[in-house]
Amino acid sequence: MFSLIKLPYALDALEPVISAKTLEFHHGKHLQAYVDNLNKLLPGSGLEGLSLEEIIVKSSLPAATGNLKAIFNNAGQVLNHEMYFLQFAPAGVMPGPTGHLLAQIEKQWGSLDDFKADFEAKGVSLFGSGWVWLQADANGELSIGQYANADNPVAHGLKPILTFDVWEHAYYLDYQNRRAAQLKALWDIVDWKVVEERY
Repeated sequence: MFSLIKLPYALDALEPVISAKTLEFHHGKHLQAYVDNLNKLLPGSGLEGLSLEEIIVKSSLPAATGNLKAIFNNAGQVLNHEMYFLQFAPAGVMPGPTGHLLAQIEKQWGSLDDFKADFEAKGVSLFGSGWVWLQADANGELSIGQYANADNPVAHGLKPILTFDVWEHAYYLDYQNRRAAQLKALWDIVDWKVVEERY
């Protein structure tokens, strides 16, 4: 059985980038619903006792339909949201990446600012609901992935590093329809130490 992750910060700790009201709904209601749905769907599926990553891989096969598709959607959303919430900290905790991750970003994009601009553009241009990810392949090469709905790098054999949620429920209370403004603001609360550890 899966349970709702505990946030490593207070509900108001990410303000003004993410309000306490948004966190209360996004974490406490939206993520809780995905966790509850996943727990209801797993019994009898043959996927009981597996990790979220294993469930996502096994339920993301092209032929997956019905109950497996529902399991994928809920497991994907649990993983996506957990990685999203756990990569944040109050503004200024760690303002930028260092070490191997920064070196790889500069190698591939030229600068951290150019990477951020590309990441934001990919988030803005993703049609409908979904996620924009910084992801790595087995050789450590980075790329930016646009994934609709509950999809994520795990389902495609890639390592998830950093994600911004572009479902409207993630930002509508604070930014209304200004997705681009939300994406730009989120950099202020990224805990790059967490992101580096994932890489």
